[in-house]
Order: sequence, then C-alpha cells, then structure tokens
Amino acid sequence: MNSMSLTTLERGKTTVDAAALEALSAQLRGTVLTEGDAAYDDARSIWNAMIDRRPGLIVRCAGAADVIAAVNFARENRLLVAVRGGGHNIAGSAVCDGGLMIDLSPMKSVRVDPATRRAWVEPGATLADVDAETQAFELAVPTGINSTTGISGLTLGGGFGWITRKFGLTIDNLLCMDVVTADGKLLRASQTENPDLFWALRGGGGNFGIVTAFEFKLHRVGPQVLSGLVVHPFADAENVLREYRAALEVASDELTCWVVMRQAPPLPFLPAEWHGKEVLVLAMCYCGDLREGEKATQRLRAIGTPIADVVGPNPFTGWQQAFDPLLAPGARNYWKSHDFTALSDSAVEVVTAAISRLPGPECEVFFGHVGGAAGRVTADATAFPQRSAHYVMNVHARWREPEMDRACIDWARGVYEAAKPYAAGTAYVNFMPEDEVDRVEEAYGGNYRRLLEIKQRYDPLNLFRMNQNLRPAENLRAA
Repeated sequence: MNSMSLTTLERGKTTVDAAALEALSAQLRGTVLTEGDAAYDDARSIWNAMIDRRPGLIVRCAGAADVIAAVNFARENRLLVAVRGGGHNIAGSAVCDGGLMIDLSPMKSVRVDPATRRAWVEPGATLADVDAETQAFELAVPTGINSTTGISGLTLGGGFGWITRKFGLTIDNLLCMDVVTADGKLLRASQTENPDLFWALRGGGGNFGIVTAFEFKLHRVGPQVLSGLVVHPFADAENVLREYRAALEVASDELTCWVVMRQAPPLPFLPAEWHGKEVLVLAMCYCGDLREGEKATQRLRAIGTPIADVVGPNPFTGWQQAFDPLLAPGARNYWKSHDFTALSDSAVEVVTAAISRLPGPECEVFFGHVGGAAGRVTADATAFPQRSAHYVMNVHARWREPEMDRACIDWARGVYEAAKPYAAGTAYVNFMPEDEVDRVEEAYGGNYRRLLEIKQRYDPLNLFRMNQNLRPAENLRAA
C-alpha cells in the first residue's frame, strides 16, 4: 500500500505514509479499501443518490476491535471521519470526501433471547435483519417503516414507526450500548454505567462515539397484525384529514395511522384509471388482537368514499416492508420536515395546496402520528425532546434526473416555509438534510446545553462531526 494524501478534520490535507497504512491493515479482521479496489464503489454508495463522495480510505469493520483501530488511526492523523451503518440517512453523512469512512455494514449479527425478551444487535444490521430474528419468536422492538433502514442511525436519532404508540420510541427500548469513544476506549453505556453518555446517545445521534452493539428489550407482537391502506381521491383530502384528526384523538395506543399524499403508483389493487393521479392514503397498523383491531380501525375506514380498502391481517415482517418499493435506493432525495402539536386547518391547507403542484411522480408529503407510550416519557429523560403527542410532517422530494434537482428542492423548501407558522419549532434529526445545520439547537430544545457539555467531555476534538453536529467548544462559549 502506497502513502496517501487524506483529508483532515480542518478539511486540509495530510500525507499518511505506507508503513502507517500497512500497520492499520495488519490490525484488522476486516478490510481496507481505496479507490480502484473492486468493492470501493459499492461501499461508498448509499441510499440517497444525490450523495456522491469519495473517501480516501474505507475501513470495513468486522467487530469492535476494528472500530477501535480505525478510530485511533483517525484521531492520531486528525482525519475527517464518516461512519456508515445502513447508509440510509437523508443527509448522506455516512460518506466523506477524501477522509476515512468507518463502515459498520458488515457487522450484522442479531441475537435474540426469547426467555428474557432481549436482543443484541450489531450496528450494521437493517430493520429487516432485526425483524427476521425477533419475529421468529413473535417478538419485536419498535423501529421505523422502511426495512432497508439501518438500526444504528435510526436508533441514535430516536426511532419511531408502526408500534411506537404502544411500546415507545426505539431509544425507549434500549437497555445498554457498547460505544467506542473518540479516545479509542470501549465503554458500556446504560442507566448505571456512564449514564450521561447513555442519555446523550438516546437521540443525540452519532456525536459521541460509535456504537458497536445495542441491547434492546422486546415486546410480544405478531406474527400477524391488522394493517394496510385505505386510498381516497385527493379531492376529498380536507374532509378526510379532518375526520382522521378527530378519530386519532380517541385512538388506542395499539393503533397507528399515517397519511401519505402523492400520485398513485401502479398498485395492483388500484383501478388503472387512478394510476398517476393524486391520492390520499391512510396507512394503518393495529398491533393488538386482530378482532379488536377490526373495531379500532372501523372509524378510520368509514371515512368518506375510498377508492380501495386493503386493510387486513398481514405478517408483521411483511407490513414492515410494505413501503420498501417506494423507498428503494438509487433515487435522488431531499427532505424537509416539521413537528406539529396539532394538525391545524391552516397546516392542512398548506399541504393540500402543495400536492396540487407536485414536481414529480415520486414526490410526496406524509404525516406520521406519534404519541401514546412515546408521549408519556418526560422531555428531559433522553436527548430526544419532542415527547408530546404530535404529528411529524415529512416533505419528501424524490426524483431520478439531476436536471430536476432545482425544481424538486425548491418545492420541498417552499412547503416547509409555508407550513412553518403552524409548526411546533422542534425537528427530528433523522429527517434533517445536510443543509440544516442551523436547526440543530432547535431540534434539541431544552436538552441542547446538556448535550454540548457531554460532547465536550467525550469528543472535545469533534472527531465525530459528520452528523447533525454538536460543535463542543465554540457553542459552549456562546450558550
């Protein structure tokens, strides 16, 4: 291996000699990739096709010892570091230009103890990997709604999906984590060991270290849930949303219903004349008794005159993958999001107007409904601050051709700005694109100062900066 010029933390350049590179490689069970290696392009490719960066080095880790070696190498050479788990993050922070990419994706082990209802999960696992192992025992941990998402990034940002209202956020089901910190130490973070680090990692993202193992508590779910879609003409959107809002005010924790507004894809259960036309979709899941689910979903399913109703018993693993075809890797993506404490008429008007001017057939707006068990945790119990029952709006611009970049990004930004007066002011860090660095303090609200103090203790060099970053020294002085 020849000496290399690599990008530093300050975005300058440093030369790392061949002997140091060979020494790094010799420590690893995994592999070191550089440009030109057969696996290099695959390793640097992530979900959002807008992100096209070329790391100088990629360390594909086989275990915690490899992570420690990579972190020490980066710190000693002051290298810019990116950390890849599932590579699904909208901001694309899993990849850096010219620096060191620490790739955790080979670390996919999931081990379940059905007797104690515990799962031990490595950071390269996807939600599909976790679901496959836990559902073998009719158990689950609350995660997201797209099975190709990585468990690591989802968890560190908070994590919510179809069973959050019943069982809490993903972070609410964490018992402990193994973490490699910036000084190359492997620490255990839990309620009793390094509790400040445990608090910060539950919602604070990748700012404090690299998690090499998660321990989750599991819940009895499945193997079937009552789930599916009810599709409405978009002309009925305002009425449907009003009745949807009213129905959710009295919904049990077992019931979750999200709204998706977009042009109808060519789904087999939709009449062909609706393909490509604007629709409003109620996507619902009841994670309790199936007969009770029929009663609980009745009010939502009785709204208006739907085009199609395909709600019924489905394998939980299948429902977790239901939206995968619409969120497959390879498209260009840009998101803007808001939290809403209530779905006001004014917010509804903004969104319905936006759907009438969609810039492309894959663009959409959705509302995710959060609350229940997740809302019964205090705002300062974890770094994740938005605990009131609320709606998360995601304006999802998605397209294929680079020449559509400006139109799609401008559309998403326009919807975001128009809805801002009616929003709560907080944000979900996993939905924030890379150009929203000014929203980090807003996202964490009253937890921001404490996060900065913990960042200063565990990563004063800001080695872990490719994220929604908490810049320690400068922000502490200003705070």
